[in-house]
Amino acid sequence: MEYVLHKSESRGYADHGWLKSFHSFSFANYFNPEKTHFGLLRVLNDDFVTGGKGFGMHPHQNMEIISIPLEGELEHEDSTGTKRTIQTGDIQVMSAGTGIYHSEYNKSSDKPVRFLQIWIFPKLKDINPRYDQRTLEYSREPNSIQTIVAPMETSEDVIKINQDAYISIAKIEKDNSVTYKTHKRSNGVYTFALEGNVLAHNQVLNRRDALGVWNTESFEIDAKQESNILFIEVPMAYETNGD
Repeated sequence: MEYVLHKSESRGYADHGWLKSFHSFSFANYFNPEKTHFGLLRVLNDDFVTGGKGFGMHPHQNMEIISIPLEGELEHEDSTGTKRTIQTGDIQVMSAGTGIYHSEYNKSSDKPVRFLQIWIFPKLKDINPRYDQRTLEYSREPNSIQTIVAPMETSEDVIKINQDAYISIAKIEKDNSVTYKTHKRSNGVYTFALEGNVLAHNQVLNRRDALGVWNTESFEIDAKQESNILFIEVPMAYETNGD
């Protein structure tokens, strides 16, 4: 197994007043040559938007964009005519494909919204832009891993993206553990501690710390206190000859 450890305090940070954003990878004015991506995971931003503010209409192309609200409500509008609201418990996916314009605003005038913004390089380029969202039916069973995003070809009843990538979540009780098994041996997994304290591959992860692992079929996460964990499994490189 190979790995890279990213502590929370090593992330980039931007404060625009209405927007406060932590960048796990190089983004906008933050550039770190050692943190430009993890495999085909290009962006993981941890965003805080004040009431009534947001991102005006702007373009994207050939990128899979996933938004996961952690607090509050986020209002989405795009050039396909879609206008929807997402809130805690929802997940949103947008395939930018040949090109799409969209905006994301805090629907509340006085309460903040917090959400994760994830960008993954696509499997197929120049597809028709696509939008999807759903309310997640979280597993009520603790100490288990629940997949919430999977490739288009999968038969799983989850939201789909245009890449051989998976996003999963787990709530782990204190002194319990889960074992993550990669879907493809050539994939890597970026493990992001949303809350809590866990031990992964002999590395301590506190709130917003991350551990990227690859060249492994599985690894164990041990919780030292109740913890919420996000797993982002992606190809480590574009594949040209199948698996």
